[in-house]
Amino acid sequence: MKKIFIVMPAYNVSHLIGDVFSRIPKNVLRKTDTIIVVNDGSSDETSQIVKKLSKKYKKIHFIDKKINEGYAKAQKTGFSYALKMGADIVVLLHGDGQYAPEELPKLLLPLEKEEADVVQGSRILGGGALKGNMPLYKYIANRTLSTLENIIYGIHVTEFHSGYMLYSRKALTTIPFLKLSNTFHFDGEMIFMTFKKGLRFKELAIPTRYTTEKSNVKNIPYGFHVLKIMLDYKRGKYNF
Repeated sequence: MKKIFIVMPAYNVSHLIGDVFSRIPKNVLRKTDTIIVVNDGSSDETSQIVKKLSKKYKKIHFIDKKINEGYAKAQKTGFSYALKMGADIVVLLHGDGQYAPEELPKLLLPLEKEEADVVQGSRILGGGALKGNMPLYKYIANRTLSTLENIIYGIHVTEFHSGYMLYSRKALTTIPFLKLSNTFHFDGEMIFMTFKKGLRFKELAIPTRYTTEKSNVKNIPYGFHVLKIMLDYKRGKYNF
């Protein structure tokens, strides 16, 4: 049986993270080795809540960062620890519930059957984005940027901007993820590096959930980060 780790970045999610844990399917919890919660310097009660959850969910390994270092560094910290502990499959699951834990059995299957090296839950496949109340301006920006990225990288995926990502050990040891940016577009970099390294990529449709919760992503800086990454790619800065 493959050793499955879940990496959960958590930033100011004290009122949400408990619900995320309760929604992880029981069959996934049973076969998961460790859930790495990376508290990224939260200013709310996230740390205290995770410590309480650890009493119920014995598989939690808590990394409590005192300083906020950002989404990408939280992933890098979690991935590095998972690899060190012998993970075969690493799941990125957000601590704010934006991505449905209920989808994990479906998303894990291609990795468990060794049919893919990287799996992404796509909000665009099946029209989930608009059904899930993604704001129209975000949908248009997603489609525009993803179209440009497909052209620049010479590939075809439905979107580069979903953070529901799952990796095989092979993927995380082949992609030099520590060398990638520390921006919110780290997931998009992981996607084009999957193709650049000749790894197998699979997209599966997921539902989209947009609520009144405030996002930590600043839309205009994010867009500029995406454009800069495309420019850096054309300049050969990802030839490693």
